[in-house]
Amino acid sequence: MDSTPAGPDPFADRTFAAVIFDNDGTLVDSTASVERSWVRWALEHDIDPTTLVGHHGMPAPAIIASVGPWLDPAAAFARIEQLEVADVEGVIALAGVLEAITALDGAPVAVATSATRELARVRLAAAGIGIDEVVTFDDVERGKPHPDPFLVAAQRLGVAPADCLVCEDAPSGIAAARAAGCAVLAVTTTSEADALVGADLVVESLADVRFAVVDGRVRVSLR
Repeated sequence: MDSTPAGPDPFADRTFAAVIFDNDGTLVDSTASVERSWVRWALEHDIDPTTLVGHHGMPAPAIIASVGPWLDPAAAFARIEQLEVADVEGVIALAGVLEAITALDGAPVAVATSATRELARVRLAAAGIGIDEVVTFDDVERGKPHPDPFLVAAQRLGVAPADCLVCEDAPSGIAAARAAGCAVLAVTTTSEADALVGADLVVESLADVRFAVVDGRVRVSLR
């Protein structure tokens, strides 16, 4: 599906102080690892794996509460964390990601993810992505779709949320970014374009856009 809009580039006359990336599905392709881990977890807990559909981008405790509210939340969370951290087979950087990060050298950049600190670390490392500022599930009281991850990331970067561009792939992440007051560039790596409501621009991958730092500000344009 070609998700690149035929109309004008919504960012043609706009620049940003910083860029905040979601991780899974935006920077890294971890789909196979996620599916293997969560299906195994579900089967271990006598949960129908099909009930996991539609939870992408949500913190693990929220998923657990949704599909297995009768479980001990701490034990269930510890087990899925163990499974996911141990499985990085096939975790790679998505198209255009490494080029985008290189082009943003010198600009404030962060990752805001629903994963835990350790899980984010192992996946970014497996994909060869080096971004120093990473906001994780461990750093906020409320995860996506609440705005907290992006608000914390903006604060750490020393910029206003309204001056940040968020790159996301999940409806819950877009909702969080919008609630934080950020602009949103969405990629259709895990969701259809029609589901990415609220994004300013929807493309297939970061390979469809070009980042540049001009006079200390970030510009993004369609290729």
